[in-house]
Amino acid sequence: MIDNNLMQRWQKELLSFKGIKSTFIIEGNISDRYPFPVNDDEIDFFSLNEILTLIFNSDETEGLYEVRYCDLIFGISKEGYTNKEVLKKETQNLNSIIKNSEDIRKAMTTRASDTENTKSNLIILNYSSRFLNSPDSMSQAEIAFFLNLFYASNNSLRIKSYINTLILIVNKLNDVPAWFFINNPNVRTLTISNPDRVVRSVYIDKFYHKFKEKVTPEIDKVRSKFTDLTEGMKILELGELRRLHDKSNIPIEEIADVVSIYKYGFKENKWSQIKGKLGHDIGDRIRKRIKGQDHVIDKIVKVVKRAVVGLSGLQHSSASKPRGIIFLAGPTGTGKTEIVKAVAELLFEDEKALIRFDMSEYAAEHADQKLFGAPPGYVGYDSGGQLTNAVKNNPFSVLLFDEIEKAHPKIMDKFLQILEDGRMTDGQGNTIYFTETLIFFTSNIGISRELKDPNTGLVTREKNVSPNDSLEVIEKKILNEMKNHYKPEVMNRFGENILVFNYIDEIASKEIAKSQIDNINQTYFKNNKIEINICEDAYKLLYTLCWQDEPRSNGGRGIGNVIEDQYLNQLAEFIFDKNIQEGETINVRVENGKWIFDMLPP
Repeated sequence: MIDNNLMQRWQKELLSFKGIKSTFIIEGNISDRYPFPVNDDEIDFFSLNEILTLIFNSDETEGLYEVRYCDLIFGISKEGYTNKEVLKKETQNLNSIIKNSEDIRKAMTTRASDTENTKSNLIILNYSSRFLNSPDSMSQAEIAFFLNLFYASNNSLRIKSYINTLILIVNKLNDVPAWFFINNPNVRTLTISNPDRVVRSVYIDKFYHKFKEKVTPEIDKVRSKFTDLTEGMKILELGELRRLHDKSNIPIEEIADVVSIYKYGFKENKWSQIKGKLGHDIGDRIRKRIKGQDHVIDKIVKVVKRAVVGLSGLQHSSASKPRGIIFLAGPTGTGKTEIVKAVAELLFEDEKALIRFDMSEYAAEHADQKLFGAPPGYVGYDSGGQLTNAVKNNPFSVLLFDEIEKAHPKIMDKFLQILEDGRMTDGQGNTIYFTETLIFFTSNIGISRELKDPNTGLVTREKNVSPNDSLEVIEKKILNEMKNHYKPEVMNRFGENILVFNYIDEIASKEIAKSQIDNINQTYFKNNKIEINICEDAYKLLYTLCWQDEPRSNGGRGIGNVIEDQYLNQLAEFIFDKNIQEGETINVRVENGKWIFDMLPP
């Protein structure tokens, strides 16, 4: 009898319902190797078919089940892929596949002519997801195949205390037609998860022999960290890691580098290089570009420091979370996108390290395929996903998902795996790691709200917050809207890293206006060698214009619109009409509320 305490949950469940349920559907991590007790104190690792056979023939009475395997390649066989005679068979065609389902129905529902045969039948359908193209649009042949299985499931023959059993192994449950298992009391579904820390630790103890060669407290710490770094990996991947380590000649003390090589193809870590270059003035350097949002900058600096030293997410169970996750919300034009650009340049000395996605382009239902890649058989499958390709090519980067509230809700559901586990499997089956990324989301959610006229059904929008509201009021309203818009599990992923921007105050408005004006003048001089002097009264007029209600509501963009309309357009008209040439100087002043442009003598 198997020691139940040494088994995984899905194995215990299968053992409990063996002989009771006629049908099992197993989904999830189905192509791995799994721990299973071989005696009272030893665990080894086996394929899924091997474990199923062990569980169904685990009682003291020998030979309770006669095991058969079925798949699209070889049909029905007794020994699976190990039988040489089976390997000589031709690939299955449509008629033989339907014939297989008829044979399964007969084996499940009729008694053998040999009355001495006391064995029940166990039939394992491998690659069950591939027996049909789509469960939503099945051909007559596919319907016939699953109808035979459905009949077998509901009319399975019981022999003594056991029952003929059918097991379908699928990638995911919805690969099987819903009518096959919904409200079918004979069917039980089981999910195999990726190996947790305990299982990975058991495998590492058993097969990573180099840890046993040096038994010291330091090596124990290395082993523990290595176990954490393999979060989300399958047992087969741990086997590949072991072979990669054996091949690399990297000391066991530096085995963490092997994980980086396995994930990214190289062991250099840009984050460790960043640490020595940042200095202690991170906040001041960001404030040169972002005005009036000191409370946000202070929080971002803390997240950046955690990311650089590698302490992000260590309070959670997963050690493979992204380096940092920040949600920036608030009024338009207040610097949300600009602050992300500043962080990217600060960390990687190049704004191009910022990978930006305008989420308004992903509002359609199937837009997630553009980001993560289309599944096999669909248009664009060979191209992969825009997001997964970008991170695969540049794993050390800052990601920005701009205006995330405009994306289809399915996309945020997909992001949950990235935010929690730091990885995503693209449409081609490749695992892309987000462990070394710093992720930002921006949103204008909560700034306005929809109102529907009960009589006409017309939908209008009204402001939910205004420049006259305090930051506390703005935060409360925005967070309430976010809670209504996003599921609790999404909100929990962000935790305390939801940062709300305030409207730009008068001091910040002046700083932004002066910065934009000076940038115009300096850039024009650099490109055209024409100097522009602007008097203090001209600055004051622009400050006044920028502090009116409309530009205040639109933040930095509103200020930019005022400067373009009131200053830049008139300056351009003067330069064009007067044919100003290289080496000349323009003086800008205000007289009686009007702009005056003068040519200064050389």
